[in-house]
Amino acid sequence: MELASITPEHPFSEQDFEYTALLPSYRVDLRNARNEQLDRFLNANVVSDWSQLSWKEIGRPFEVKKLAKERRDWEKEHEQDMPVKKSWEYFNRSFHNLFMQDVPAEQQRLKSSLKDSFKGFHLHDIKQGLGEMARLSLWNYVHRIEDGIWDPRGKRALFEGLDVENPRILFLGAAEGYEAMQLHAMYPGGEVVMVDFDAFCKTDRFAHFPNTYPFLGTNPQTGAPKVWYKDQMNITYLVKDIRDLDFHKEFDIVLSVGLLEHVPDEHKPGILEWHRKFVKDDGYVIMTTPRNQMKSRIYYHVMADMMNHTYRELMDIRQMGLYAYENGLDIVRHGFIKVHNGIIARAR
Repeated sequence: MELASITPEHPFSEQDFEYTALLPSYRVDLRNARNEQLDRFLNANVVSDWSQLSWKEIGRPFEVKKLAKERRDWEKEHEQDMPVKKSWEYFNRSFHNLFMQDVPAEQQRLKSSLKDSFKGFHLHDIKQGLGEMARLSLWNYVHRIEDGIWDPRGKRALFEGLDVENPRILFLGAAEGYEAMQLHAMYPGGEVVMVDFDAFCKTDRFAHFPNTYPFLGTNPQTGAPKVWYKDQMNITYLVKDIRDLDFHKEFDIVLSVGLLEHVPDEHKPGILEWHRKFVKDDGYVIMTTPRNQMKSRIYYHVMADMMNHTYRELMDIRQMGLYAYENGLDIVRHGFIKVHNGIIARAR
């Protein structure tokens, strides 16, 4: 096997397969490099015939109604609903701050601050500090311990087995671009085009994504597993409204992560059309949405002030798939990973 050289910018190589460790802000996970235990991470084939499924049978998604305090305060001050673009700007900055935290150091700071508040019997500070500690502890568990946000093993299981070579990949609503980079590592040699209408996603969420984060992928020369890094990838990032894209049916993969659940039903056909519009006839549409499960409901309730600036639903895989099927997609693979539903589809 060809081994990569170790540098400060690229601290992991093929010698580190089966290694996992908690860093201050995230988990490194190089386990299961050959993707040999897919069913451990992806449970598929819940529905055998999408044409027989009905909304009466499965019900509608769960709407998360507890909004972030920042949004409620803004709407009270301006006496109107927060515009969609502004709500995304608030969310992106809040979510990015979570990713950038040195979690152990922040936990220690909060413990020290709480200790001082208890000594002075400052009830307001105690209440606020306990809330911050609860949110940080939950974030630590979901993102670092469980690795449920990025979920590299689950995402690789979902992306496994696509019939593409040197693919062009379009990521709609890309944020920091994690999933497109994982796809690019697994199917190297092509191009990734990331699109988001909030410039902060390009200048901060993507730009500050750690260059040292290792993605498990494929060596195109040997077909063996290989470690990839962001700066080894062919990525273009466009700050643009998806509705204004002038691409045609030219991408092998069109991807979105956590996009479909952010609009009410009347706008979902438009969201899905953006996927169909840019994918080649023999290409793939890949989508994920957060799962409707009790721990997800608890997460968005506890984390409301950090997460709930935008409209948000939680779906099960049948609901997500039926939206896709009714709007011109034939589903190739469907299922769920740790905290997300996942679908691979083709345009009908």
